[in-house]
Amino acid sequence: MHINSHFAVGVIIASILNYFFKFTLLEFSLIVLFSFFCDFDVLFIKFAKDHNHRLLITHSIIPSIIVIIIGYILMWPVLIICGFSYSIHIIIDTIDWGTNFFYFQKKQIGFKFLISKDEFENLPKYLAEYKVPEYFFDEKYYNNKISIAIETLLFILMLISIWIFALNYVFLILLYFLGLYFHLHRHFTLKRIENNNKKSSF
Repeated sequence: MHINSHFAVGVIIASILNYFFKFTLLEFSLIVLFSFFCDFDVLFIKFAKDHNHRLLITHSIIPSIIVIIIGYILMWPVLIICGFSYSIHIIIDTIDWGTNFFYFQKKQIGFKFLISKDEFENLPKYLAEYKVPEYFFDEKYYNNKISIAIETLLFILMLISIWIFALNYVFLILLYFLGLYFHLHRHFTLKRIENNNKKSSF
């Protein structure tokens, strides 16, 4: 899933738990932040195998375990929740593309409904068809009705949960649209590059 969808999951988690813990703005924001910030590792995509940020250590379960342990040591429940928020991100990512869950095995595991077995096993061949290899992933994502439906559902659930359980923090959902803009801008930029490349090849 994309940053905005993980953000929505973070808001849902923080909002529901706010009913029990009455978080401060900082605590609420931290839980939301830990639900999506590892996706900014796309900025280091050039260092990832096959231009796939899911293979970086940031997309393994290791960081969340470390955060949870630190939370227990500091006896800070919010940090423990942050760790679980991070881990939920990683678990969700096993569904669409799969992710390097344990890191050390250096391969993606999971359901991977956005990529076929042949594409997964012969990824370099498919990436070579694109001027910008990252567009392979973007194109598959935005052309899939299931991924778009999930994004829409999470957006609706985010609005409902924050309205019911954390209305005083409703202004934070404005950040959702920044994440959405980030991905859409990136998608259409890559799409334009690919389309221009196809035109020039004729």
